[in-house]
Amino acid sequence: MKILVINPGSTSTKIAVYEDMLPLLMCNIQHSVEELSVFPQVLDEFEFRKNLVLRELETNGIPFAFDAVVGRGGLLKPVSGGVYEVNEAMIQDTTTHAMHTHACNLGGLIAHNLASQLPGCRAFIADPGVVDELDDVARITGSPLMPRITIWHALNQKAIARHYAREQGTRYEDLDLIICHLGGGISVAAHHHGKAIEANNALNGDGPFSPERAGTLPAGALIDLCFSGKFTRDELKKRISGHAGLAAHLGTTNVPAIIRSIEEGDKKAELVLDSMIYNVAKTIAATSVALYGKIDAILLTGGIAYSDYVVSRLKKRISFLAPIHVYPGEEEMDSLAFNALGALKGELPIQIYT
Repeated sequence: MKILVINPGSTSTKIAVYEDMLPLLMCNIQHSVEELSVFPQVLDEFEFRKNLVLRELETNGIPFAFDAVVGRGGLLKPVSGGVYEVNEAMIQDTTTHAMHTHACNLGGLIAHNLASQLPGCRAFIADPGVVDELDDVARITGSPLMPRITIWHALNQKAIARHYAREQGTRYEDLDLIICHLGGGISVAAHHHGKAIEANNALNGDGPFSPERAGTLPAGALIDLCFSGKFTRDELKKRISGHAGLAAHLGTTNVPAIIRSIEEGDKKAELVLDSMIYNVAKTIAATSVALYGKIDAILLTGGIAYSDYVVSRLKKRISFLAPIHVYPGEEEMDSLAFNALGALKGELPIQIYT
């Protein structure tokens, strides 16, 4: 089976071609702020990013002939985990009713457009960031007006869970895991037998602060800030997702650069980064209650998991909970291909988005 994988990110478009699970092409096209600034809205980038995909295939001599095109899923209404075939309801929600604006919303749209040009080719998404498998008790907050929602790194977390299960000679569906994705946003989820029964809203909601997001904030102070007249609504949105976290405190999201500053004696940088690590550890510990403290392993993943500084300090705070395993980076492209191949072969159920 030939599979084309498309993963649009805020500043990149990742493309891969697989024959079954054998990667034939992997490329990561970076986009500058200036390059994207000509597009008023993220959805306006559709033709630009689609044409980049076609150009990379042509440049690498790969025929435009596939059994499936699978894209990173967008921020749609909450859904269960798994594989979804792109349909009209998904396209309509992506273009007019997406929960939030993000480049990932382009994944399913581009996949559908390209697949429609090929006879017999199917378009999928898998494990989008809005996967919601929460226990009912995890949805309730202190205000009926504001139930908890989850936006997290479902695609990579589930891929890492399956990776760990294979290493242990077991199945993801037989394990109890806490997984923490350490990236521009930080998500922590409790996985019970193949379902994420607890996960934070890592985009603009709760959990630890991250390189560019504020995480949980004091509610009273936030309300006061909203009515202070100092910021517009859009400016305040950026203060919780975008220009928040490390970016707000230190003016950068570059963790290796922050660590270099710390090594040169920057005490403020040390305090802020150590506070982020502390908050991640606190969230992991709190998440353990979802599994009644019975945890097979804690898995750390994402780009920041490459940092010995962060990982070593995090381990000191959470090692009492369970064995810790580190999987730096992400396995999103392999995971998308795995899901598409399983759907094509009938090994994974294809769910219907409604």
